[in-house]
Amino acid sequence: QVQLVESGGGLVQAGGSLRLSCADSGRTFSSYTMGWFRQVPGKEREFVGRIKWDGGNTDYADFVKGRFTISRDYARNTVYLQMNSLKPEDTAVYYCAAPQGPWYYTGLVNLKDYAYWGQGTQVTVSS
Repeated sequence: QVQLVESGGGLVQAGGSLRLSCADSGRTFSSYTMGWFRQVPGKEREFVGRIKWDGGNTDYADFVKGRFTISRDYARNTVYLQMNSLKPEDTAVYYCAAPQGPWYYTGLVNLKDYAYWGQGTQVTVSS
């Protein structure tokens, strides 16, 4: 059974940085694209970015381009979201997610494309 566990959230001042981690267990991590989403109360969960199963491609939402970076560590079965130049509007619960099947990358930008989700980690950016 797939289990995703996020960590690394917290409170940071505007302009600061945080690195979120998502540990993946229960299957062949190296075969799966991994995604990051975020959600604020009263709003739909939104796509932040994704990294291809081989680490060769990444894709980001426009509002985080140039500030956030996704990477993965195959030895630790972990995907990271490095967040720099944080803004108060980045305040949200951040989730990592994985699709149902391996070897997919194209089109994995919507909620419905992902089958497995972590519990989320709160990121709060103060002004």
